[in-house]
Formats: sequence, structure tokens, C-alpha cells
Amino acid sequence: MSEAAATPQRPVILAVDDDPAVLSAVRGDLRGRYGRHYRVLTASGGAEAIESLERLKVRGDPVAIVVSDQRMPEVTGTRVLSAALALFPEVRTVLLTAYADTEVAIGAINQLHLDYYILKPWDPPEERLFPVIDDLLTDWHAHNQPSYAVTRVVGSRWSEPTHRIRDFLQRNQIPMKWFDVDASEEGRALLEAAGDDGLPLVITPDGTALHMPDVATLAAALGHRTQADAESFDLAIVGAGPAGLAAAVYGASEGLRTVCVEQLVAGGQAGQSSRIENYLGFPAGISGSDLARRAVTQARRFHVDVLAPASVAGLDLGGPYPRLELADGSTINCGAVILACGVAYSSLNVPGSSGLEGRGVFYGASLGERDTVAGEDIVVVGGANSAGQAAVYFSDYARTVTILCRAAELGAKMSAYLVDQIAARPNIVVRCGVAIDSLGGDGRLESVAIRDGAGPVEELPASAMFVFIGASPRTNWLPPQIARDERGFILTGPALGGQRHSTADGDRDPYLYETSAPGVFAVGDVRAGSLKRVASAVGEGSVAVQFVHQVLRS
Repeated sequence: MSEAAATPQRPVILAVDDDPAVLSAVRGDLRGRYGRHYRVLTASGGAEAIESLERLKVRGDPVAIVVSDQRMPEVTGTRVLSAALALFPEVRTVLLTAYADTEVAIGAINQLHLDYYILKPWDPPEERLFPVIDDLLTDWHAHNQPSYAVTRVVGSRWSEPTHRIRDFLQRNQIPMKWFDVDASEEGRALLEAAGDDGLPLVITPDGTALHMPDVATLAAALGHRTQADAESFDLAIVGAGPAGLAAAVYGASEGLRTVCVEQLVAGGQAGQSSRIENYLGFPAGISGSDLARRAVTQARRFHVDVLAPASVAGLDLGGPYPRLELADGSTINCGAVILACGVAYSSLNVPGSSGLEGRGVFYGASLGERDTVAGEDIVVVGGANSAGQAAVYFSDYARTVTILCRAAELGAKMSAYLVDQIAARPNIVVRCGVAIDSLGGDGRLESVAIRDGAGPVEELPASAMFVFIGASPRTNWLPPQIARDERGFILTGPALGGQRHSTADGDRDPYLYETSAPGVFAVGDVRAGSLKRVASAVGEGSVAVQFVHQVLRS
């Protein structure tokens, strides 16, 4: 192979504007900043831009970003960006607008999921252009890795271990290529070449073949950190969902030596959300996995030790300082602890459900299953935001999506914007006031039997079902000194009913979010009375750090 053939093509940044002066300015800014690592191309109109995009598609060239002016004759900027997304679904899109066109930009956010709009002029580019492009390029590269950096997975779509591996890779945004051994000749060839020693088979980018690995083994093979650099920290955080990551960022940025321990994947339940559209500062919405990736990057920038996957087996409160006991036998001593260990979705517990878990029955939004639901009839169970987000996401791939909800209407627990989106999707059917009677299938889910009140049982064909029916806190590992309510959620602050903490400086009331054990705090979904929203979890995590400082000072 020649050197030229072996060299990967540089990703394209395409700039579009019919004003020669503006096009020259944006070309100069983009080439000056990004020309070394990207091909910066330009088009002097919408029609020319679409022709360029079609040529790039035919040639197989990667397109990372399209930056287009809105007001162009005949072919507008939104039409250019729509064409770009049709040809390159992962492309990042930016609209250049005048102040008078902001309503058009907001419409593009709703219709095209426009990534960003920039008001003209964008001087100085160091403040108004480059940070936007830098951020979008980081996002694009997270989802578009060269083939040699891709982890390959061979397994059955009806295998629970295969589902678990795929879900782990997808939620960590590890580039993955999936081969269904029942349908893919290439997958069967890989299995034969690696030796048929059991499925799933995972081949890492360096060529290591792992047969039937558990998540911890796979994580270690991919270079994930599962052990801390030290044994003592100012602050230890259990759980890397929005609350835990917010606490980690605020704690470390304020000088606390911080460790964050996550048993599986950063992001928590929010990390499974296909698109969070009501989180402040992201007008185009953001996926839960993208939000988690950004937060982990931010935490590591402040030198937080993020350990994942790493399980905490116990919390020892018998000494002068709290001590975490990890499942691998190691320990972490700390001045204060923040419990952000989250919740797990409750099991369905109907006839036929237990034998079909991972074989068509999934708890939470297993977004990595989008390929397996393509063209299929699927069911989403639940009536809150997580269920609505999953239904909207899968409706782009499945033939039909049926939402089963026990409440009389979706709006009882679901945000209005999701209710509106669901109503606008013709392939989503909503069934309220129904209960699941049983599940059917031989080795995989094939049908869901439902009952509407006292009416007869109705059978729905379904190849997959995603369940969001309440949650249980992950608190079974905690010692009895940590007070909990009847459902296992951790009691904090005023909810402790007047309990006082004895300290070297005398008795005091528990701080906000402090548990029944001094110096141990609880935030996010695991805390009794929390709002179960991403924004509130982030707020609780950041506020708790202020009380951690007071504990450490005393």
C-alpha cells in the first residue's frame, strides 16, 4: 500500500455564504485556526454547497462541520444543513444569522436539531467562533473514530451478555462495530478466526480477542482506570451521575483532592437519555452520554481521580474519618463522603419477564439497541421523561413504538415538550390506563399481553420492550448508621427529624444534604425527596461541596 493510500483523509469543514466578503472572512478564520488538521472548503451559495456535499459523499470523504449563512437566494442555509444531515448524519451544523433571523435559528433547532447558531459579525473569532467550532469538533470526533480505533463485537442480538457489553461500550462512547452472528458473514468469519470459545467475542483496537468478557475485564483491556493513585483524599464521591460529577468538578476546582467512584458507566440514568432538551445552556438539546463525557473531561481537567467501573462494597464509619471499601479489596480514606449512587429501574415482575431480560426486555434506554429495533414493533413502558425520550429516539428506527402507561394521561409525569413530540410522531401509539399481564416468546421477546382495566387481555406483537417503571435506590451496601426511609432512600438535613451531630466544636444541626453520619452527604436521585431531574441533581452536587468545606475546616 502506498503512503498516500494509507494516510486517512482529513475531515472537511465546509463554509457557505453568498456574500464574497463574508465568505472570505470565514474562510480565513477557519483555515488559520484549523487548516493544519482539516480541509476547509467553501461554497458561494446553497446549490453549490449541496453539490459539494454530494461529491464528498460519493468520494467517501468525512465531513465534520458545515457552517452556512441563512439568507441566500434560492437555497437557504437551513436547506443546506438539512441536505448535509441527510448525507452525513453525524455532521455538526452551524447557522450564521443576523439578529433578525434568530426565530429561524430556533425553528432549525426544533426541526433539524441544529447544533449552534452564530450571530454575524463574529468578531473577535477567538471568543465568538473558535470556542463553538472547537466544541463541535470534539463532539464529532467522539462519534467518528478511524476504523483502526474501533472495538468489534460479535454476538447474538438475543444474548443478555452481548447486550450488556454493547450497552457498556455505547454509554462510554467507545467506537464499536457490531456483528450479529446469526446474520453477519463477517461476524462468523471473525469468530472462526479468533476461535469459537464462546460469545460474545470482543476484539479491541489492538487486536486482543476477549471471549465472554465481563465488563470489568473489558474495561481493563480498553485502558479504563479502576484503581486510585492514592489511598487518602479530601473528598470521595460514590457515583458519577450528574450529581456526583458536579460535586467532583466543584470540589476539585476549589482545591479538594477528589476521587469519584462509579460502579459501571459515568452518567447514571441521565446517561441513557437520547436527548435532554430542557437542561439550561443547551438549546439544541444534548444526549445523556454526551453530557457525561463532557462532565468527566471537565472533572479530569481538575485532576479528579475518576474510577470506572469500580464497585464500592462498604462504608466504614468506625474510625476518625470515613473509609470506602472497594470490591477489589482496596480502601479509600477521606475527610468527607458524598453519596451520589443513584437508583436502579424496578423489575417488571410479570409472568415471562425474568427469562427474557436482555433477550428483548431491557431496563432503561439501551440506545445501543437502535440497530436491532430497526423496522420492528417495540414497546416502551412508563410515563415519565425517561420513557418519553426513549420512545421519541426509537421512533426514528422502529416501525411502531407503543407506550404503555398506567396513568390516565402522559402529561401527569412527563414534560410538555415530550408529550408534544410524541403526539407529532405518527408511528408512536400511546396506551394509557393499561397494565402488563404477561410476556411471551421462545428464547426472545415476541409478544406483550396487556389489560385495560377490567377488560379482556390484548396481545401486542413486540420484539423489544424498554421498561421505566420506578426505581430503587442503590443503598443496600450502606451501614446502618446511614438513616433511610421505608423505600431505602437516604434521609438528609431537616428530614432527619431534629437529629443533632456531635463534633469537637459541640453539637450542631446536620448541614443541608448531610446524612445521619457527620461528614457523609447524599445528593441526586438516591436522596429522599429529590426532584429526579438533571438540573436539580447538578445543583445538589455543587451545593453539597460548600458544606464539605465546613466539615473539613472543623
